[in-house]
Amino acid sequence: MIANSDPFSEKSRTCPRLACATSMAISDHFENLPDPILLLIFNGLADIKALGRCCAVSRRFRELVLQVDNVLVKVDCVISGEESSMNLKGKGLLSHLMRFVFGSIVKPLQALHQFLGPKKSILAEVSHHSPCEVLKNFKELQHLRIELPGGELGMEGGVLLKWKAEFGSTLESCVILGAASVVKDVSMKASKPDCRPRRVQHSSECTNAADGSEASEGCSHDESGSIPDSFYTDGGLKLRVVWTISSLIAASARHYLLQQIISDHPTLESLILTDADGQGMLCMNKEQLQEFRDKPLAASSSASRTQVPALNMKLRYAPYLELPGGIGLRGATLVAISPSEHLPRKMTDEFVAGAFEEPFKTAANLLIRRRTYLLEMNSF
Repeated sequence: MIANSDPFSEKSRTCPRLACATSMAISDHFENLPDPILLLIFNGLADIKALGRCCAVSRRFRELVLQVDNVLVKVDCVISGEESSMNLKGKGLLSHLMRFVFGSIVKPLQALHQFLGPKKSILAEVSHHSPCEVLKNFKELQHLRIELPGGELGMEGGVLLKWKAEFGSTLESCVILGAASVVKDVSMKASKPDCRPRRVQHSSECTNAADGSEASEGCSHDESGSIPDSFYTDGGLKLRVVWTISSLIAASARHYLLQQIISDHPTLESLILTDADGQGMLCMNKEQLQEFRDKPLAASSSASRTQVPALNMKLRYAPYLELPGGIGLRGATLVAISPSEHLPRKMTDEFVAGAFEEPFKTAANLLIRRRTYLLEMNSF
């Protein structure tokens, strides 16, 4: 008869260090952590995919994950179509975005199937979930950040366009930073225009134009520093209007899509909807979220987006801005927007100054010192 022997236990009797290491490998130190510490770790983790993997570890982890108050949802791709037809026609978010879709998130979230609400056969066949489904049972959610795979506005020819908007039940404020082109090598001083806008104020009324042409960002070396006539005659102003309308449509479309999530999570105190390209950011704080719940949403009759109210706009322009990090902006434009009914100047200026990360924060701060050109826009 041959007796079974355990070489590790024999060695551990003669080697205390090996015995200690073996004991540490077997024991689960996370089981010794109290629930509040684990919950703190999960809140710091935030990413929905990582939290989904944690759910698969144990029942205790799964129950604690549902108590987190801080979640980051990264959307892998966006498609259109009715829920019953999984076609990929029309990838434009502005015209067809009716559904968020997750690709790689499904595997780590298979453990969540039991508590994501009613089971649907489509979940077993298609590798995606909507954010509403994924977040449905997070009852303590306070801070939510959703990141789209890319910006809605396809800019070509080196055009820069960034925006940040705050919403309650409708648009409260928006700031847009645009440039006709981005110069990477600012050491070529000879190519930098030497002019500044004239210190005069203009007023005009913008209409909902949907087309525009490339602006000629030339610069006449006028000693008075006035904006060149080409800005008006060659389509420069018209192009800025198109940038503004496009950004507002993108922001209002994102806002419209948040209805179900906000309704499902009355504990939410902050919500950010951004994109991986850093093109646009929609923000809502606790008071704005409550207003969204209390007041009926004014939807646009022509599209799946929130109606944009009548607006006052402050446009600032510089033919050229030199920024930190060896970056230059040609035809730099800053547009600060607020509803016509109320114009809280100090609040708007603070919002504009901190709307973007560097180096574009510097660009906004430089432009905000420029002369203001007032425009108005009707509701659309």
